[in-house]
Parts: sequence; C-alpha cells; structure tokens
Amino acid sequence: MAYTTVDKSTSHFNTILYTGNGSSQNITGVGFQPDINWLKSRSDTSDHNVVDAVRTSSKYLKTNSQDVEATSATGVSGFLADGFSVGSDQTTNKNTSDFVSWNWKAGGAGSSNSDGDITSTVSANTTSGFSIVKWTGDNYTSSSTIGHGLGAVPKLIIIKNLDNADDWYVYASEVGAGGYLKLNDVAVATSSTGWMNSSTAPTNQVFTQTSTFWSANSNNYIAYCFAEVPGFSKFGKYTANDADYPNSPFIYTGFKPQFIMFKNISDANAACDCTITDNKRRTYNPTNKKLYANENLGDQSDEICNLLSNGFKLDNSTEDLNYSTKNYLYFAFGQSLVGSNGTPCTGW
Repeated sequence: MAYTTVDKSTSHFNTILYTGNGSSQNITGVGFQPDINWLKSRSDTSDHNVVDAVRTSSKYLKTNSQDVEATSATGVSGFLADGFSVGSDQTTNKNTSDFVSWNWKAGGAGSSNSDGDITSTVSANTTSGFSIVKWTGDNYTSSSTIGHGLGAVPKLIIIKNLDNADDWYVYASEVGAGGYLKLNDVAVATSSTGWMNSSTAPTNQVFTQTSTFWSANSNNYIAYCFAEVPGFSKFGKYTANDADYPNSPFIYTGFKPQFIMFKNISDANAACDCTITDNKRRTYNPTNKKLYANENLGDQSDEICNLLSNGFKLDNSTEDLNYSTKNYLYFAFGQSLVGSNGTPCTGW
C-alpha cells in the first residue's frame, strides 16, 4: 500500500463533467477552488482551454496550438470556492455540448520567489507537488535559474511562451534534461544543447532555462511543475508488448488512477498523440474515452486501459497505447490508498 501526505485526493485534483447552456453558469462540485482549469468540449471539434490563477481566469491558452495567450471575458469568467464560472464562449459553454474540466489546486494567485537568478511568481501546493510559475525572460545567452516553489524535484514541467507563438515544451524526468517533448505535437523527444542548459536537471528549488527556448527578452512565460507524491501521483515509462488483455502490460502506480496522460516517445507517427483518459467520462472498465492534448477533436472511443486499485492495465494490442514494442511515458493522478495517519483515504 502507498502511504501518502494526501489524505483526500479530490482536495487537490478532480475531474468535472458538465453540459453547456450557451449563456453563463456556475460549475460546482470540484471540491476546492481550482488554480488551474483545463477545459475541453467532448462533443465538438474545438480548442482546449487552459486558465490559471496566476494569469487570471480571463486569460487562456490552447494546448493544441502554438498561439499566444489570449483574453476572453466570456470563457472562464471566474474561480469559485467549489468550482468556476463560464460565459457564452463556444469553447467553454456551447449550448447542449458536453464538456470535461480537469482541475488542480496550487496556492492561489501566487507570490514572489527569488530562489533563482530570475525572480518568478509562484503558486505552489507542496502537499500535492504542483506549482504554477510565471516569469519574464532575461535574454541571457547562457542560462539562468527559476524558482518553482515545490521543495521537491519536479519530474514533469510544461512550459509555454505567453507572448510569442511557440510550442508547449515539456521536460520529463524519464527523458532527461538534455531532451524535450511537445504537448501540442506528435514529435518524439528531441535532444538539444539549448534545452535546460544541455543537461542541467531541476533541483528541489529551481529549474534551468536558456534564451534559446524560453528566456527571450521581455517575453512572459508560464510553467506547470509537478513533483511525484507517493500514493497520489506517478510519472513513469512502460514498454508496449502488442498483446491483448489480459497479457497486456500492467503498470503499478500505488493508487487507483483518476487521470492519465500518455505519450509515445519511440517514433513520430499518428500513435504519438498526447492521449488523456480519466475515470469520469466512463465510470467502469475498460476506460474507452480519450482526448488528445495536441488535437481539437472531441471524445474518441477506444478501449484504453483498466483502472485498478493500485495501477492500470492496458487493454489491447490494437490501441495506440500498446503498439508494437514502443516506449510510452505516463503521467497519472489518482485516489490515495492509505493516508498519512495510516487509515484508508477518501476522495471518490
């Protein structure tokens, strides 16, 4: 069993489903005031919509696009104590359309952090290992460090330039500091001497950046940083075996997953989408609903995996998450099994 500091998982992460009404409405039942809200229409071909408390709810990004940060008064119009408000924007509240919202708790609007060479604004939740980091590039040609506020080493960092059209760059510990992935693209891991100063891994206080990627002078940047918390989050790698259930791979996480994002890192083809599944769009095994972070498509239906009490098991050999003998990354959040006081956790 996985003991954890997270005694109620849904106080830190939760998935909410709702139906749009085309005008405005309050979406409640999240269980906390979200500090990042990632929305997607399940019914329509439309962009992903990501807002956070550091940039404010009116400013959104699209994970499926290089687009710069934009402002909408009719998208996510505010954060509530138990959810969020949406206006009439079609990507967040189209009438009769079905939506999914993935929500994480950080630390509110954030505060100044001077742990690194560049002062950042950080909103951190050290219990669940999640922080939002915003900074302005200094155009330093070598490298600078930026504080992330976690007090633990992040295993996943997702970075976006807010002012210039550019990719969503992703650091994953399984790939290492010498290579990056893209959230908005099917590309596999790319090596670069300009990424994180070639091979300078994040520490428990800072991560390293260079002007080549995300320190252009006066440009603003946002990063979503995740440290692994036993019993609540797990970020790892598995190798596909191209076998049908029950001979398909089993991946141990130490909890029953609520949310998993997958990425094929072996070869760049149609099977390299950033695939997301969760426990709300289908409430029984095997999960068969997926969305792609890099695509504007609505829900796609395929047998994906079985969400088990201590991990997940891939479903079949034809699904693009168990293809041939390819390597995949996974980023999972779930229900804690045994809390800090040794008793079973709650949260579903």
